[in-house]
Amino acid sequence: MFLTMPEYIILLGAVLLFVSIVSGKTGYRFGVPSLLLFLLVGVLFGSEGLGIQFNSFKQAQFIGMVALSIILFSGGMDTKIRDIKPVFVQGLLLSTLGVILTALFTGLFAFIVAKYYPAYLHLSLTGCFLLASVMSSTDSASVFSILRTKNLNLSQNVRPMLELESGSNDPMAYMLTIMFIQLIINSSLGLDLIVFNFFLQLFLGALFGIAIGYAAVFIMNRINLDYSALYAVLLLAFVLFAFSFTSLVHGNGYLAVYVAGLVVGNEKMAYKKSVITFFDSLTWLFQIIMFLALGLLVNPSELLGIMWVALAIVLFMILFARPLSVFLCLAPFKKVSKQAKIFVSWVGLRGAVPIIFATYPFVAGVPHAKEIFNIVFFITIISLIVQGTSVPYIAKTLGLTSAEEDKKTFALDLPEDIGITAEFKVGEDFVKKYPKPQNLIFKEAVRVVMIKRANTFIVPLPTTEFEPGDKILLLSSKEIYLQEAFTMLGVEKYRINKD
Repeated sequence: MFLTMPEYIILLGAVLLFVSIVSGKTGYRFGVPSLLLFLLVGVLFGSEGLGIQFNSFKQAQFIGMVALSIILFSGGMDTKIRDIKPVFVQGLLLSTLGVILTALFTGLFAFIVAKYYPAYLHLSLTGCFLLASVMSSTDSASVFSILRTKNLNLSQNVRPMLELESGSNDPMAYMLTIMFIQLIINSSLGLDLIVFNFFLQLFLGALFGIAIGYAAVFIMNRINLDYSALYAVLLLAFVLFAFSFTSLVHGNGYLAVYVAGLVVGNEKMAYKKSVITFFDSLTWLFQIIMFLALGLLVNPSELLGIMWVALAIVLFMILFARPLSVFLCLAPFKKVSKQAKIFVSWVGLRGAVPIIFATYPFVAGVPHAKEIFNIVFFITIISLIVQGTSVPYIAKTLGLTSAEEDKKTFALDLPEDIGITAEFKVGEDFVKKYPKPQNLIFKEAVRVVMIKRANTFIVPLPTTEFEPGDKILLLSSKEIYLQEAFTMLGVEKYRINKD
């Protein structure tokens, strides 16, 4: 029996997903970013590989819009305001001024290349700035994926700074991209109107992001659905509404979904744990779909013609444009060490976002749009290979990681209204002072709920005694009570399980 067309498409989709996941797991063992492998799987199965024909930039752009909305919302939801408060100004500068400076420096370099080597780069000054704008932001999907899968325990608040920057800088790159597309298509367009639209998008994006985020929390906490699984679906509807509605009223939809995610992630909400799990799975699914679609879109033979100019631009971005932008943005902050600035400079990863933004010039009919797309695709590959694979090594070389990774020992997830847990490891001195759980008398409601000894978990009884090396799990209704308990016990190293 022959396969009908829908069955053929579904079969191909299943094979692509399977191959992507298996290759991602294999690559992880060798330190290769999974997202790079998803992209290469798409290229392998594409028109110049195994022959899947996919050449619609509009469809790829649509897939990217939906995927980015979910990825940015999920990233915002996982970002805790308490973590980003100490680095909010730094992250904001990197995601705005940093993007502008990166685009400026890279655009000028590209124009110099185009002027002196016109056979390799066929872009005008405005076209060079459009190319630079497309590549000016760090990719949120790549940064979130690499930092979280590598379990790096970074010091100096570097991780929240990077996650805040990568999650919030896509709107700036998007607006720069649209601005230069408008300038190329309609050169008579007034600069004052462009600047006005620029700030209007920022304002409306933030405004509707906050409003829709709080509306989602309000409705999620008060609606009474028959099935708990529907709460995650309801929140997904809010995400898609936030992006589409904000975009339709000329706001920045990408900023709206990220801000909405920040609001939702930092408020108490019904079925929050299951909702977060749902969005984690959905984020991975759409990351795979997005990278596969973008990989299918490219023709590898076309990359040969732009290889050398793209290599020159990516090296300039990695070694000069990004570091110079970071150092200028963080210059006023004396507490940010030189090592931290170097690391932030290095984690300027390019990924799916620049490739998706590179479809906008093609859809808009900008001259040499395919050349821009191919250059951006090549740069993304090099960035993921060079920067993505070396993030843990660079962090350790710069002394920004602790010897012991901050991993959660007790896989116990509690609803926020029940309580919060914390864990710590006991030594000989602690055991001599507090031989049994009943010797731990706290001022507030704090309880020892579990002990891990080697590979065994123990529920404490009145006769239970601590042993050196035990890991203890505490439970309380408030984080402040746990912090007071550790101060009373003289414990300096502990982990409060906030996620």
